[in-house]
This record gives sequence, structure tokens and C-alpha cells, in this order.
Amino acid sequence: MGELIVSISGIADRTLDAVADFRADLATRNVPASLMVAPRLKGGYRLDTDTRTVDWLTGQRSSGDAVVLHGYDEAATKKLRSEFATLQAHEANLRLTGADRVLEHLGLRTRLFAAPGWTVSQGTVTALPRNGFRLLAGLAGITDLVRDDTLRARVLGIGEGFLTDSWWCRTLVLSAERTARRSGTVRVAVSAMQLRKPGPRQAVLDAVDLALMHGCTPDVYRWEPQRALTDAA
Repeated sequence: MGELIVSISGIADRTLDAVADFRADLATRNVPASLMVAPRLKGGYRLDTDTRTVDWLTGQRSSGDAVVLHGYDEAATKKLRSEFATLQAHEANLRLTGADRVLEHLGLRTRLFAAPGWTVSQGTVTALPRNGFRLLAGLAGITDLVRDDTLRARVLGIGEGFLTDSWWCRTLVLSAERTARRSGTVRVAVSAMQLRKPGPRQAVLDAVDLALMHGCTPDVYRWEPQRALTDAA
């Protein structure tokens, strides 16, 4: 039996309405969501000043969604690479510690991590378990950081480093169906900004529907001591 994991990134006050509407569509399909959360985004956005989004995230997690740390301070990343793509362990440690403190203060602390752009440096991989993180959702797989074990399953994404063209949306749907037909793990990721556009939004829902049609079990990124790799704390 395959598995389906849907994740949403870029959640903030300016995108929350679109995210909430999309989340409602998932709810009609009994599909939970993995909510990618970053304390700071470009444009000066700070999660700790956005009470509406924090309250929504808190409610969603209590209803079964997962909160996944998705970077710390996107605006402070000056290089062309994503925030955690090239960091040494010491630098990664500083950012992880800062992000962890913010989420703990907001009541959203998580032991799950997915880097912006899905790419992580070896230094980040080293720093994650030192900061108490249990699971890393990467571009090509999901790693149990406690057991040092990786489930191979590539992310199929729209936005945030992935293409958004119509041909790519069609490719994503076909790839999701192919993976589901093989009883694999279908990982669909979408940035919140793309949920405002009917084409990308529908492509994600089509991928979800096909995965469900082929028997995939909806789930979120998870970690538990004695459960499967994608089970969560």
C-alpha cells in the first residue's frame, strides 16, 4: 500500500486565506497536511507578530496536521543557494537554535525539519540531531535522524524552487500517478503563493485524487520511536 504526503510552504498572513481554502479541499478528501513553517520570510515577515497565522497553525496541528520547521530567516540568506544548502554545522546550529526558540515560544515547537528548497548541507545534517530533531524531509527521501535510515521518495513540487509552468504541472500529476501505481510514497509539495493560481492548485488536487484512487494512505511527516519512518512525534 502506498502513502501520500502533502506539504504546504510559505504560510503567512498574506497567503493564509488561500492556504486555508486549499486545506479545506484536502479535508473533504480526508487528507491531512504537513505545514512548513519558518519564523521569518522575505519582506520583513515575522511569524511571532502574526497572531492569526499562529492561531490557525495551532488549530490545524491539534486536528492532526504536522508542523515542520522550514528554515529560520529567509531574508538573511544572501547567497543564491537556499538557506541551509551550504551551511557549516556551527552556522546551521545557530539558525536551528534560533528557529527552535521562536517556535517553542509560539507553542509550535516541532522535531521535524525540511530545508527551504529541500536541499541541506552535511553540516545541517550533523546539526539537526544535536538540536533534538528526529526527522529530515529532504529532496530525494525522508531520513530518520535517530536511526540514520532513509526512505527513498522524491518530492514532486510546484513553486519554491520547483517549476510552475503548465507542462510541469501536468508532469507532476503523471509522476504522482506513476508512483502511486507502484505503491510508492507520493510526496506532493506546493508553495502557498501558487495556491492562488487555479492551474497549480488544480494540479496538486489532481495528484492527490490519483494517489487516493490507487490506494495510497494519506499521512503527514511523522516520527515515533517504534513506528514507520514517516510516523511523527
